[in-house]
Amino acid sequence: MLYSAIPAHEKRRLFRERLATGELMRFPGAFNPLSARLIERKGFEGVYISGAVLSADLGLPDIGLTTLTEVAGRGQQIARMTDLPAIIDADTGFGEPMNVARTIQTLEDAGLAGTHIEDQINPKRCGHLDGKAVVDEDTAIKRIRAAADARRDPNFLIMARTDIRAVEGMDAATDRAKALVDAGADAVFPEAMRTLEEFAAIRAAVDVPILANMTEFGKSDLFSVDQLRDVGVNIVIWPVSLLRIATGAASRALDTLIEDGHLTSKLGEMQHRADLYDLIDYEQYNHFDQDVFNFQIQR
Repeated sequence: MLYSAIPAHEKRRLFRERLATGELMRFPGAFNPLSARLIERKGFEGVYISGAVLSADLGLPDIGLTTLTEVAGRGQQIARMTDLPAIIDADTGFGEPMNVARTIQTLEDAGLAGTHIEDQINPKRCGHLDGKAVVDEDTAIKRIRAAADARRDPNFLIMARTDIRAVEGMDAATDRAKALVDAGADAVFPEAMRTLEEFAAIRAAVDVPILANMTEFGKSDLFSVDQLRDVGVNIVIWPVSLLRIATGAASRALDTLIEDGHLTSKLGEMQHRADLYDLIDYEQYNHFDQDVFNFQIQR
């Protein structure tokens, strides 16, 4: 009932222990708190919270328009709804190194298990679009050092994302990854890798966990979990997939409503009321206080 009974610091500790085993962990992207609970129910190891999804949720493009307050607030709503660890996208840290430091502590307070800070210039762009630009190595290092220094819970994961591969190539990507780990990054997110061999090159370059972004319609092929495991990837995210599927289904349902005037033909595609009540643990609320609302689920 209500929120996860596992405190945030315990989620982080368990997450770091599991990550240290070297196993691959699957983090589908949640587009709202309910979808985070569904991800947990289906047996995944974690929840990812995408900056692109948070922007789209506000009707905005993913070009750095969201604020720390908006991101942390939505991140808290999602993270508290699941026992799973939640990693959130913090873009470039919402400013200069001092802003990055504040970002880390704010996200800690919001109950997140970790975040990634990227090396794009401000304003950033979606990592799988052309025309990106990255900051120099010194600026990228300062962001990660600020993040690591600001952290109060040592189990809060500081991940460095680098977008340099699309700008300067793979040699620059491996060099940047090494520098960011030396600066204090606990993990590396090499964005827009094109082949499994490129992931393997990052794996060989650093001795910390690495993340693969399997976003649709981007620069990377959609490799399977097994393929990524075989080249040493530790975390896989599907950041926008559930939002894309849900929005596509909603669009088709609206077309049907326009054409038919009703949604009878779509009932088989909908989550049943009873399944929704089960997912949100409706009966436990009823048991908590019978005097507030007493009901029976219609099956």
